[in-house]
Amino acid sequence: MKQQLDEETRKAIVNYRLERAHSTLGEADLLYQGGYFNAAINRLYYACYYAAVALLLSRGIETATHNGVKTQLSMHFVRTGKLGIEHSTTFGLLFDKRHSSDYSDFAYCDAGLVELLRPRAEAFINTVESLTKEPSNL
Repeated sequence: MKQQLDEETRKAIVNYRLERAHSTLGEADLLYQGGYFNAAINRLYYACYYAAVALLLSRGIETATHNGVKTQLSMHFVRTGKLGIEHSTTFGLLFDKRHSSDYSDFAYCDAGLVELLRPRAEAFINTVESLTKEPSNL
């Protein structure tokens, strides 16, 4: 059984995850500039993942898997209208691209895909960060 986090610890972890989301966007930029497009997509996914985990944790929702994060995000925020479908689509696409890039042979991401998803990832993170600051009513 997991130990329950006290409020101060939970807030500290949420803030840490959000900081990590923003710094990981910077990693994606460096990889893109170096021509490492698969790795840039990986970092864009993880930037969004860290933000999503922060949002869930801000509401006391803990998950054990990446798919669990995706599912809980959809259930508690997309289906309720708190997070727009465009953000859900961005997270889902990055989830799929990261997974295929990590585990499939001959997966290929190009500059155009990174250029498309980079601003969408940043918008996702900024929106999610705003939601973490709103009072919880889950």
